[in-house]
Amino acid sequence: MFVVLRYSSSASLSQAHSINKVIYYQNNFCIDKKCLILDFLLCKFRKIPKSLGGISVSQTDTVDISAQSWTNNIWLKRFMTIAQFFFVLFLTFLGLLAITFFIGRVIPIDPVLAIVGDRATQELYDATREAMGLDQPLVIQFFTYVLDVFRGDLGNSASTGRLVIEDLKRVFPATLEMATIGIIIGVVLGVPMGVLSAANEGKWVDQIFRVLGLVGYSVPAFWLGLVGLALFYGHLGWVAGPGRIGIFYEGIVEPVTGLILVDSLLQGEWEIFYDAIHHLVLPAAILGFFSLAYIARMTRSFMLDQLSQEFVTTARVKGVPEYKVIWKHAFLPIRVPLITVIGLSYAGLLEGSVMIETVFSWPGIGNYLTVALLNADMNAVLGATLVIGAVFIFINKISDVLYRVLDPRSR
Repeated sequence: MFVVLRYSSSASLSQAHSINKVIYYQNNFCIDKKCLILDFLLCKFRKIPKSLGGISVSQTDTVDISAQSWTNNIWLKRFMTIAQFFFVLFLTFLGLLAITFFIGRVIPIDPVLAIVGDRATQELYDATREAMGLDQPLVIQFFTYVLDVFRGDLGNSASTGRLVIEDLKRVFPATLEMATIGIIIGVVLGVPMGVLSAANEGKWVDQIFRVLGLVGYSVPAFWLGLVGLALFYGHLGWVAGPGRIGIFYEGIVEPVTGLILVDSLLQGEWEIFYDAIHHLVLPAAILGFFSLAYIARMTRSFMLDQLSQEFVTTARVKGVPEYKVIWKHAFLPIRVPLITVIGLSYAGLLEGSVMIETVFSWPGIGNYLTVALLNADMNAVLGATLVIGAVFIFINKISDVLYRVLDPRSR
């Protein structure tokens, strides 16, 4: 479909746009690389809506577009996209609040008994239950819970005696640091593994990488953590033991960001920085192994689909070197869907670090959640679950935004 759009410049524009521009579009995409329509609003190959300023575009047509109608259409579309994004984000978070609230009511744990203890009198039990608002109807409890969450009040922890929000601020950076190093390992190793596996389909390289991927999917994280700790710490002594940092260095670094690697660098504590890496490398590598398996498998699947396309066959027939066929013609188109895969894998590491943190005594949100469950600390359990779910939603939405930005076809 070819459409001729004639732009009528207005007096408010510069003299460079004083003459009419005739732009050709095919399938609603610009095919004239030298087009200069409102260059502060449009880029080359920007998708053109089928209705501009109330003017419908037919199969082959010539229309006049005023600057005002074009500007209004662009900004209205941007505003609606942003509004839709935040509205969906709000509804998703509200659904997460409902799920965490009703899970807290379904779990057969008495939060009042966890606070007052088994030897408390009935009067103390009733007073505590009333103070926690558990004597109210379920609907009132839910609305109170939602309002408290939006105020940043997640209650007090029966295990630590502190506010849950303060505990989460202290433990979440540790999980974020380990998961970030883990996803870096997964991307740096997983993407090349998937590409090489697809490029050598059916060969021994492909078989080895597929076996590694199968191991990453099937081996329990708890077992792999114990084996890694016994081998690399207990037998070989290559890494440090459990914990985030050595006991001799605790309390020296002032927590600015909560990330021990960043804080130690900012304060010039190089010995603490090296010690933190010594403690971090094994749990992060084991955590990254699981993301590596997922990323490598998805990369292989995307690459096999691209390598079967006609443009790849054409490039090979023309004598294009194989490495260019693999990394330029086949790999470049899959970068956009890989963003979603990496985002989901990163969010999965944040929420799936419970077992790894328990094995390595890592003071993160997973270990905090485990201790809270063992102590029947419902406020801490709900708070940690809410934060993990919110982070998963946020990363998923960011991945969607990046997908839409990098792929014009999804707009």
